[in-house]
Formats: sequence, C-alpha cells, structure tokens
Amino acid sequence: MNIVRQFYALTKPRVVQLIVFCALIGMVLAVPGLPSGLELRVGLIACAGIWLVAGAAAAFNCIVEQGIDAKMRRTAWRPTAKGELSNPQTLLFSAALCGMGSYLLYVYVNPLTMWLTFATFVGYAVIYTVILKPLTPQNIVIGGASGAMPPVLGWAALRGDVGPEALILFLIIFLWTPPHFWALALYRVEDYRKSGLPMLPVTHGNHFTRVQVFLYTWVLFAACMLPFAYGMSSWLYLAAAVLLSIGFCWYAWALLKEYSDALARKTFRYSLIHLSLLFAALLLDHYLL
Repeated sequence: MNIVRQFYALTKPRVVQLIVFCALIGMVLAVPGLPSGLELRVGLIACAGIWLVAGAAAAFNCIVEQGIDAKMRRTAWRPTAKGELSNPQTLLFSAALCGMGSYLLYVYVNPLTMWLTFATFVGYAVIYTVILKPLTPQNIVIGGASGAMPPVLGWAALRGDVGPEALILFLIIFLWTPPHFWALALYRVEDYRKSGLPMLPVTHGNHFTRVQVFLYTWVLFAACMLPFAYGMSSWLYLAAAVLLSIGFCWYAWALLKEYSDALARKTFRYSLIHLSLLFAALLLDHYLL
C-alpha cells in the first residue's frame, strides 16, 4: 500500500463507518421532522468530527496492539503490524486526527459533544485497549460502553444534552456488542490463543461462550423493544425489531445446539445486519410515521 492508503487503513474505515452511522441515527432522532439548514450543517460537521476522533482512536489502538496484530491472521496485514509505519508516525497521525476532530466539535457543534467524544476516545484507546483487553475475559462487556456511545454523541450534537432516548440507543449497542464479538472470537479462537489475550472462548471454552451468546441475544431482544415502549417509534420499527431479534436469537440457538466455524461466521455477519437494519428501521419510522 502507498503511504496514504496505509494511514487510511489505520483508521479501520469499516468500523468507523458504522460508528458514524450510529451517531447519525442519534442526530436524526434528536430532531422532530426534517432538520433545518442550521441543524443539517451542525450534523454534517459533527459527523466529520466524530469520524476524525474515532479514526484517531483506531490508529492509537494499532500502536498498542501491533505485537498482537502481527500474530493474528485477521490483523497481520495492518501497516503497524508489518512495520510499514513507525510508532512515532502513527502517534502523530492519531494526535492530529484527534486534535482536528475535537476542534470541529468544540467550535462548530458544542463543548458537550466534544468532551463526550474525547471521553469515548480515552475509553476505547486507553481503558479498553491498554487495561481491560489484556486483563479480563469480560473486556468486551465492559469496554462495550465506548462502542455504544455514538448515538449519544449524535443526540448531544443536535440537542446539547443527553436524553433518555439516547440512553436507550446506548443500551441496545452495549448489549449487542458481546454476542457480536464473541461470535467472531469463537471461530478466531486460535488467533486469540496465540496472541495471549484472555478472550472468553480461550479462558472459559467454546460451550460456555455459546451459552453467553445465546443469553445475551435474548436480553438484547428485550432492549430492542424499548424504543417502541418509550414512544420513540411506532409499529414499523416494532415489526422490524421483532423479526431481526428473532433472527439473531435463532442463530444463537443454532450455534448453541451444534457448533461449527461456518455457523459462527454467519452469526457474526448476521449481527452486523441486525444492528444496521434495526437502526435503519428507526430512521424510516421517524420520517415515514
């Protein structure tokens, strides 16, 4: 890869795209009806600022985990793991992105959004990556709080506060993260064993992890009903949430009954579809009904 593509790869673009999409959902739900010109402008700037800070956190993560990344097939291609970019280069890049994103959010959005976004950076890049991930098999559960923040950031950008609606969206992503990531860890268990990270399938075994995935999908099912119960959405979202959640629970049940790497991959991929379509349904419900 050329130098531009190497730096771009450090930002984990697919992950950041999902982060910005979830933040956008928070922004949309924060505004009744269509946004005004000013709200649209603030929303676009907020998306750019959140993208920059999220990319900075991803780049910092690549520095901390370059030794681990080099041992895992899924991550061995990263420029830091291959030694194509040095730590000072990556650190400077991360700092520049974080600085630019924080400036945009503080000056053109509001200070609350900037501080919440920066706290998310610290939560992911330092508390999760440096402390929790190598320390406990519950790293994904506790660290999931950082990954669940995007809708809260989006809500704060347009409303200047953190309302119950934003916290409901936070809860959905927080509960979605463990079954999503543990499905991946199940079929990548040997990579994690080589890396030395205490992921749940390594420390507690395959069957225990599958039980946890199954239980979490049902708790997540209940959380997905909250937007309708609280009055944030109508029957359109409810129908989508029920169908999508049943699908996730079915994959988890099938995985619990009889394990295969192929089924774990399908469960992981479905989890991405589940969250994307769930929030897309919220978006459609907000504008159509």
